[in-house]
Amino acid sequence: MVVAIDGPAGAGKSSVARAVAAELAFTYLDSGAMYRSVALAALERGLAPAEVAPAVRIEVGERVLLDGRDVTDAIRIPAVSEAASRAAADPDVRKAMVVQQRRLLSGGDWVAEGRDIGTVVAPDADLKVFLTASAAERARRRAAELGVDQALVLAEQTIRDERDSTRAHSPLRPAPGAVVLDTTGLTLAEVVQRVVALASARR
Repeated sequence: MVVAIDGPAGAGKSSVARAVAAELAFTYLDSGAMYRSVALAALERGLAPAEVAPAVRIEVGERVLLDGRDVTDAIRIPAVSEAASRAAADPDVRKAMVVQQRRLLSGGDWVAEGRDIGTVVAPDADLKVFLTASAAERARRRAAELGVDQALVLAEQTIRDERDSTRAHSPLRPAPGAVVLDTTGLTLAEVVQRVVALASARR
């Protein structure tokens, strides 16, 4: 079974997907970490993301490995976040990552999260959920997570939202048949239980 969770930055995708996967005893696929890994590799090697994307091996789970190296923390710094958003807008990078993601999702039970899992990577997913929240709430969460200024996060988030939703290739939007869940004002536990209930009903 595949549960696809999409949504904009700061909507709670990673926390929710990780917790839902644990609750259902599924494997968690963080697609954003894959784009961040490509961005990190490109920055470190001084190459374009499209050049490194087909060549890198990315493994996701409890830790994120880039060609065997643990980059779980390195891919979360602001410079990599910004570079990852640009990399994710590149059709050649997305093409390379979709190949890797589909390979992973082809066997077993998964909770996969990102911005185009339900629309592009796994359009036949058994359950598709689109998480969202107000811009202010998303910025507050991300700022608390990173320990940085909320106004700065909001400014960067606005740019990323615009880039993600208007890109020609795989724009950010709810997939056909997706359950849209606004997480503003909900606790993590409340959101997780709603998604688990939806998944249990589809099994």
